[in-house]
Amino acid sequence: MLAYDNLKALGAAVEADLQKAEAGNKAAGTRVRKSMQDIKKAAQEVRQAVLELRETPEAPAAPQQ
Repeated sequence: MLAYDNLKALGAAVEADLQKAEAGNKAAGTRVRKSMQDIKKAAQEVRQAVLELRETPEAPAAPQQ
């Protein structure tokens, strides 16, 4: 699922800035907050994709011979 892969990539990308923010770097803290907003949006996309999977009727099984 592409949306989930995007979410994982965003989470991994924020790690370095998070460490810098914990060390007191204010600019890194701003970047972390922006990244968290992007992660929130990506998580919503994953939720929507899962709902669409659930709502899509399954294809009928092929007749067996």
